[in-house]
Amino acid sequence: MPAIRPGAARALLAPGLASLICLAILLGLGVWQLDRKGQKEALIARILARSQVEPPGALPLAAAWNPETDEFRRVRVTGTLLNDRETLVHGLAAGATPGRALQGYYVLTPLQLREGGTVLVNRGFIPTELKAPTSRAAGQVSGETTITGILRGSEPRTLFVPAPDPARHEWFNRDIAGISAAAGIADPLPYLVEADATLNPGGWPKGGQLRVDLPNNHLQYAFTWFGIAACLIGVFGVFAWKRLFDPNDTA
Repeated sequence: MPAIRPGAARALLAPGLASLICLAILLGLGVWQLDRKGQKEALIARILARSQVEPPGALPLAAAWNPETDEFRRVRVTGTLLNDRETLVHGLAAGATPGRALQGYYVLTPLQLREGGTVLVNRGFIPTELKAPTSRAAGQVSGETTITGILRGSEPRTLFVPAPDPARHEWFNRDIAGISAAAGIADPLPYLVEADATLNPGGWPKGGQLRVDLPNNHLQYAFTWFGIAACLIGVFGVFAWKRLFDPNDTA
């Protein structure tokens, strides 16, 4: 084994310390992503239990509504749909051809509850050509009805989502407070009910569109950070060997 070059070890102190700090950060990010993976898996399991396993229950009180514990719960409500106050929200739905989406609207209709108060109900999806209520009269529900569905909170408007235009009845996200105010609802509950496919007397709207599909790529992210950490170790190892033993290294 060649002898260590004089003064080379001291020259490695600063880059070695910097590399050690970077390595600790990279390993910490990898461990954090593994922890996030466990948290996301637990969240998905809770949501699936609420939306598919637990029996439908009653609506929570407005003051007790907590999105973290109540969202995605199955509920059953009874009341009268106020079809003349429906709101159409731009959206997409899965089409008959895999990988192709239908463009249209989600029909949000106020439900006047038997016990008092009003809750928005997302009755489901309609294609663009059925925007006019007269084109889907067979799907209207009159009189008192019972609806089973899943609780959802307001959908925040992201950077690339257009702002709503209530005057033109143009909505692009599930803004419960804004839609309720535009529809003249004085006592709206702070959530809505995503109706399942059973409320479908005339074909449209098609309920049951909610898909619980939360991305969980944290294992891939963890492997990425650990991979970068391994590359850092390899690069520093080659760098250190050249500094310590390569007589042609003049850096």
